[in-house]
Amino acid sequence: MESGTLTPAFRHEPVMLQEVLDTLKLKRGSVVCDCTLGGAGHSVKMAAQVGEDGLLLGVDQDDMALEAAAARLEREAPGTPTKLLKGNFGDLDKLLCSAEVPGVDGFLFDLGVSSPQLDIPGRGFSYNEDAPLDMRMDPGNNTLNAAEVINTYNEADLARILRVYGEEKFSSQIAREIVRRRETSPIETTGDFVEVIKAGIPAAARRHGGHPAKRSFQAIRIEVNHELEVLERGLEAAIRWTNPKGRICVISYHSLEDRIVKHMFQEMSQGCICPPEIPVCVCGHVPTLKVITRKPLVASPQEVERNPRARSAKIRVAMRL
Repeated sequence: MESGTLTPAFRHEPVMLQEVLDTLKLKRGSVVCDCTLGGAGHSVKMAAQVGEDGLLLGVDQDDMALEAAAARLEREAPGTPTKLLKGNFGDLDKLLCSAEVPGVDGFLFDLGVSSPQLDIPGRGFSYNEDAPLDMRMDPGNNTLNAAEVINTYNEADLARILRVYGEEKFSSQIAREIVRRRETSPIETTGDFVEVIKAGIPAAARRHGGHPAKRSFQAIRIEVNHELEVLERGLEAAIRWTNPKGRICVISYHSLEDRIVKHMFQEMSQGCICPPEIPVCVCGHVPTLKVITRKPLVASPQEVERNPRARSAKIRVAMRL
C-alpha cells in the first residue's frame, strides 16, 4: 500500500457528522481531541472548524490508522496544527500530558468498532472470515487474546461474559457447548467458534435477528480489550481535561456503552447529594458537567439508509461547568 493511502477500511463514512459538529460548537482557535481517530472522517471537519489558530489532537492505537489519518489531514485540512498520539484513550491522561496542552475545548469519542484493524481478517474480529482467534486491538500491549478466554475461562465466567457483554440470551447454552468442545480439542479459529455458537443456539432462534455469532463475538472482544473499563477511564480523564464551557461528545453503538456514558454524565451533573431529610446541604457537592442531551440523538432515516452503521448510534453530549 502506498504510504498514507486510504484503504477501503479507512473510508467509512463518519456517523452523524453534522450532529457532532453542531453539538461540539467548536470555534476558530479551539483545541479539539478526537479520541477515536480512525480514518479521520470526523477530524478533517473539526480541523477545518478550529483553523490555523486551533489544534487538533488525534488518538489511535493503530499505526496504519495514524499514518492514513495524517496524510488525509495534510490534504484536506493543511492549515490546522495537528498532534497525532499513538495509544488507547483509556490512557488519555498520559497522552495529553505528552502533548503538552493545558486543556481541551472539545472531545469526541466514536465508540464504533469500524477501526481498520477490525476489518483485517487475520486479526480474528470477524465471524465472516476464518482466522486465528485473536481480537486484540493492541497486540503489542495486550497478551490476553480471544483463544485464551474461550479455552481457559470456566463455564460460569464464560456465561457471564456472554450474557452481560453480549446480551446473549443463550449464554449458558453456548458456554456449556464451549466447555464440551474444548475437552476434545482447543477452539482455535473464528470458524471453530462460530460452529460452537451455532450448536449452542436452538435452530429456530438462529433463523432470526442477524448472524447468530454477532453477540458472542462482541462479548469476547469486550472482555479481551477491557473496553468498558477503558471507556470509564477515558471519560473520567476527558472530564478532567475539558476547559470550562468545553464539550464532550460520545457516539455509542450498544446499550452497555450508552449506559456508562449516561450514568457518568448524570452523576457528574448532580449538585447536592445529601439525604432529603437533611434540611441544609452539608456535602458541598457541586456539579462538574451540564448534560446537553437529555435524550440521546439518533441518526435520521436518511442517514441510516445511506450508512447502515448509523442505525444503532446514539450521541450524548455534556458541557464542562
